[in-house]
Amino acid sequence: MSEKKSPLWHGRFAEGPDAEAVAFETSIHIDERLAQDDIRGSVAHAGMLGKTGIIPSEDSAAIVAELKKIASELEAGTLAIDPAAEDIHSFVEGVLTDRLGDAGRKVHTGRSRNDQIALDERLHLRRVVPLMQAALVDLIETLAAIAESNTETLMPGYTHLQRAQPVTLAHHLAAWAWQLTRDHGRLGDALSRMDAMPLGSGALAGSSLPLDRHQVAGELGFSGLTANSLDAVSDRDYCVELASALSILMMHLSRYCEEIVIWSTEEFKFVEMSEKWSTGSSIMPQKKNPDFAELIRGRSGLVFGNLVALLTMMKGLPLSYDRDMQDDKTSLFAAWDTAASSLRIFTHMIASASWNKDRMRAACSGGHANATDLADYLVRKGMPFRTAHGVAAAVVRECIESGIKDMVNLPLERMRAHSELIENDLFALLTPEAGVRSRNLPGGPNPERVREQLAALRRFIADNR
Repeated sequence: MSEKKSPLWHGRFAEGPDAEAVAFETSIHIDERLAQDDIRGSVAHAGMLGKTGIIPSEDSAAIVAELKKIASELEAGTLAIDPAAEDIHSFVEGVLTDRLGDAGRKVHTGRSRNDQIALDERLHLRRVVPLMQAALVDLIETLAAIAESNTETLMPGYTHLQRAQPVTLAHHLAAWAWQLTRDHGRLGDALSRMDAMPLGSGALAGSSLPLDRHQVAGELGFSGLTANSLDAVSDRDYCVELASALSILMMHLSRYCEEIVIWSTEEFKFVEMSEKWSTGSSIMPQKKNPDFAELIRGRSGLVFGNLVALLTMMKGLPLSYDRDMQDDKTSLFAAWDTAASSLRIFTHMIASASWNKDRMRAACSGGHANATDLADYLVRKGMPFRTAHGVAAAVVRECIESGIKDMVNLPLERMRAHSELIENDLFALLTPEAGVRSRNLPGGPNPERVREQLAALRRFIADNR
């Protein structure tokens, strides 16, 4: 096979690698998205080299100017990334060297690809994680807006997918939103632990040159430096942590999509998805399938797999850098792209959904979701809860045996056969509306309490815009 051009750091080898070998180790198709971050790090590094006198100031100025020109050309599309380059670092340095000659060859003074990629990844993630957080805020705001119009919209709450107690649509959507606030926080936590500048760690043991790491950190906006050069180049915790946060986010989206799939069936018919976010059948013309919800649900597994791939890659690596770590970007970027697109699609999908309030209200009747209200009624009259639970269970059993779908239709005298504490005032407490309003503790489904939650979510949205 023919040979491709040797990389800039061909080193001691007399022969260039075989073309197939180069293709196998090349990462440019994955890390090309780091181009601007790589240039930004190199600009800061070159500027520092000039200010410390490690290289002549005129060479430093020429490198900085040419790197900024390369960045502009890449942004404008007048310079294309060479797919034959080994990685984004060799591409940028190669262009720089072609244009500046020996001056360009000085840009790598005092650094290694090991600390360079650790810097590039952190710069990139510090730039894009806030975009994911902003998308989460958009979804939280969308859910809050729907909830604000549905604080009185009754629906069954479920455990084990069995009707349990009545809640409201607002209460349910607020539960989704609160989970998403924690996803936002996890991304922020991961971001805070990326806020240490690794450049100057070299291959693993730093540098004998008088590099000013603090200057570079300040110029790049880092609050501090990595504390140990060996750790700095071998650490990929930030990739694993971010993939973990993305996996939890996808788990949440998958759960919501599962509910949407169930709720959009003819059996439930709580929600109808917009035609923009549904598909038909190749054989059954009547079908309207919630395919986008199903795709998000399915793609959660891809993100989980990316997390496992990162953990598996790292679990057996000795310190410091090993080439296995080149593939961290393959897994992390795949997880990122899947989560980002799923989050956008889910937001559009839920914003355009229509809610069948009458169907949800009707589902609150039957199934004896008011049994706990009967038990609580007896507790308020002095009966021990476990005894009250038994009375309510006996009433439910009698209703089932009698074919009565809702205990509110069981005559008072038959109720009193189970407990003489039961009076006519019970029946007003057994409606779904009364059940929801009676649950007035903080965090509960009472409309006033839900409005308090929504106000808190609005404050979260305002604070995180």
